[in-house]
Amino acid sequence: MYRQHFGLTSQPLGKDTQQLWDDGPIAALKERFHWLLENPGVALLTGDPGVGKTSALRLITEDLNPHRYQVIYMAETDFGRMDIYRQLALSLGLEPAFRRSQLWRDIKAKVTELADGKHILPVWIIDEAQNLPMEFFKDFPAFLNFAFDSRDLMTVWFVGHSALAQAFTRGHLAALASRVHLRMHFAPVMERERFSNMIRHGLQSAGCKQTLMSDSGFELLRQGSQGIPRKAGLILRTAMRLAVPKGLNHLPDDILKDAMEELK
Repeated sequence: MYRQHFGLTSQPLGKDTQQLWDDGPIAALKERFHWLLENPGVALLTGDPGVGKTSALRLITEDLNPHRYQVIYMAETDFGRMDIYRQLALSLGLEPAFRRSQLWRDIKAKVTELADGKHILPVWIIDEAQNLPMEFFKDFPAFLNFAFDSRDLMTVWFVGHSALAQAFTRGHLAALASRVHLRMHFAPVMERERFSNMIRHGLQSAGCKQTLMSDSGFELLRQGSQGIPRKAGLILRTAMRLAVPKGLNHLPDDILKDAMEELK
């Protein structure tokens, strides 16, 4: 209803957004992502929920050559370590073995076969990585040991909340931390001008052709969303829904306040 009322073709700052706003962070992530394809290893991408980590990676991986890279995306991480490896095995087209030792051997043999026989690099993106069991982190360096630790045959991205980076500083994860080739952090967009540019881009990408908010409205949205794109989009969409019964073709400050109050 609100999309038709405001003449939108998609949700502003929604999951179906095709044109992500970027003034540097996504471009930097893309450069580092491609570097890690040429120099396989482990990477860490952190940020508060809703800042756009997964959306950025989805955009970057869309154009990868499937004949050179097999992208494996996993977000179901709140399970035991065996479940995680079983998911990986299934993604690689394997029947997961019951015993962990055999499961590891089968997966590593498949990864080696992809590298030597097909010249394909598996790119394993583990989202919500802050939920991974500690046992997984502890033995993962051993899993990555190929051919007497002389070859790097996988690229692995751990993607999660900001606390994930702190976990990697603990002494018992030193072996895994030493294998991290790069770290990146996505921060909320709190600068006023940057935030306004992000919102305007999100609205225009959704097909909006008019000015919906005043300067004070942008400031209300910035503070209410704490600079997090997902929150800003949810407030915007809620405000649009509230504006429709009133016959409004813009979003006055009181409507934005009502939307934020409703979402508390």
